[in-house]
Amino acid sequence: MKALFDGRNPRAVIFDCDGLLMDTEPCWSVAETELFARRGLPFGPDEKTLVIGKSLPAAADAMAKAFGEPGGGAVIADELLRLVTEVVIAKAEAMPGARELVELTAAAVPVAVASNSPRALLDAALSRGGLSEMFPVKLAADEVAAPKPDPEMYLTACDLLNVEPADALAFEDSMTGLRSAHAAGLPVIGVPTLRQQDFPADVVIGSLRDEELLAWVRGWPRR
Repeated sequence: MKALFDGRNPRAVIFDCDGLLMDTEPCWSVAETELFARRGLPFGPDEKTLVIGKSLPAAADAMAKAFGEPGGGAVIADELLRLVTEVVIAKAEAMPGARELVELTAAAVPVAVASNSPRALLDAALSRGGLSEMFPVKLAADEVAAPKPDPEMYLTACDLLNVEPADALAFEDSMTGLRSAHAAGLPVIGVPTLRQQDFPADVVIGSLRDEELLAWVRGWPRR
């Protein structure tokens, strides 16, 4: 039995979006590969590690450094956002088990989504996945002063849900999001996108369809 599942139930749940609820990482990879290709550069696992989970400005700044384009972050961010939005709208799908898990949790406790994507892209992804109406609280990277890995996003989401961070639960797939949630004081269930990483979440599972997870959530008192 996973230790977190033996503890007391959370009073609220906050989900990441990209790579956790929505299978958008392939969409980001398509856009990122195109950006690198336009500059005659390859895009592989090492390059993906530079950007995964980061906010758009942080990812663009990392790319600008890799491209040898100092000061080019803002232009690269605009280029990347256009590319990835087109791919998300056309191809992104909900992760296996995402809708079922959100429905189960929302029937028991308040839920929110806190994403390092800008609002326009977050809305596009949630709409594409049929998840938008499930979340009364949605928080995007361009709506806080400091996105993940800073704790502000999770602290703000907890304020909006009227819950103490220690009484909430986060779901994350990236080290950037994990650091943000832990810095804010939330326990984290991790579903890592990069499987080879050491992922120090409180509980690590292989997918949102994890039977032990679903059995635990089904046991929470309904609202």
